[in-house]
Amino acid sequence: MATVDSFHLLYGEISRSCNPYFETLALIGALYAARRAVILLRDCCALVRVHFLPRIIPSKKLTQRFGDWAVVYGAAETVAKAYAEELARHGVSIIFVTQDHTSVRDTAATLSQSYGVETVVIVADFSLEKAAGNPIKEALRGKDIGFLVNCVESVASPQSLIEMPEQSLLELVNKNVAVATLMTRLVLPGMLERSRGAVVNISSGACCKPLPGRVTLTASTGYMDHFSRALHLEYSFKGIFVQSLTPFQIASSEQQTSSSAPTSRAGWFVPKPEVYARHAVSTLGVSNRTTGYWPHTLQYGLMKRIPEWIWVLGSRVLIS
Repeated sequence: MATVDSFHLLYGEISRSCNPYFETLALIGALYAARRAVILLRDCCALVRVHFLPRIIPSKKLTQRFGDWAVVYGAAETVAKAYAEELARHGVSIIFVTQDHTSVRDTAATLSQSYGVETVVIVADFSLEKAAGNPIKEALRGKDIGFLVNCVESVASPQSLIEMPEQSLLELVNKNVAVATLMTRLVLPGMLERSRGAVVNISSGACCKPLPGRVTLTASTGYMDHFSRALHLEYSFKGIFVQSLTPFQIASSEQQTSSSAPTSRAGWFVPKPEVYARHAVSTLGVSNRTTGYWPHTLQYGLMKRIPEWIWVLGSRVLIS
């Protein structure tokens, strides 16, 4: 009995002496929980503000807010083609800039017939350096250019850097980095004169975390994301809205589905191109950096919270 009484007495003394520390730890825990709750509430409010309110609250027409014409570079990509169609649905005329007119010729004709907008296809050989901009400048003259849409060209299948042919690597970097930057340089002066316009750079969610076999894609999208943010910082106070769109996986179009290329089926986290474009266009003027589609924003939020070492370890396990 004496031993038991001694134990209770000792336990009581230790509890009394440590009580201030317990209270301090409890306070720290409460503050941390409150901080996480505030962050979660802030993220939820941002999700509603960016992805839901613009689709509920009516706003001015896009042509009134930004301009009557859009310049689209990279429309061979499914997401860029769907984005151009969504702009056309809002009454915006489209200028396609491409190095191969066969990839957008049918799209341009379809948009004209379906939505009654004007479409122009400009073939530009960017290997000619400065001369490549001449036909683009000529096409822009006298038009109220309100939109510039640059889209990063995706890589067909995972491929390590040393497996990629040197010429293909140079062409990919030129298209995704140099040409997109040049297109912005060509279109931006006219927007500044009118003090309005929107530059939309569509890259990929790959910019937030490295992906195995996607070195060039990760690097290109990272450049486009930072390029967009720097542009927005420099020109937002002059009336130019610059947006970085970083979508995750998007379902294949019907044309791709009918081909032998690998396809991805539509779902909640893998939207159809037209569904994604509808959501993305609604964020214009609302957020300068977004995935454009709220389930993708949930994915992005989850990926940001995964520690880098766990992400790298998981990627190595998947590769092996």
